[in-house]
Amino acid sequence: MSKIAPDGLTVAHTLDCKGLSCPMPILKTKKEIGKVKSGEILEVLGTDPGTRNDIPGWCERAGHEYLGEKEDAGFLHFYIKKG
Repeated sequence: MSKIAPDGLTVAHTLDCKGLSCPMPILKTKKEIGKVKSGEILEVLGTDPGTRNDIPGWCERAGHEYLGEKEDAGFLHFYIKKG
């Protein structure tokens, strides 16, 4: 089951990966997290269902906190707190 992100998150940066297939969303996320300060939140928008598994797993390996996801019309929001 997917982790649902809490309401009221303050997003520092948004990365739009809608329409991209694996492995592009995770590669772009790895690059983008470098632009975010430690403790800030990166929001990733995506349509690839594989991203639901890729992002939480990558966060665990990379030392970031996966805050969860939210569904929108036709895409997902993923929230990552930089470690």
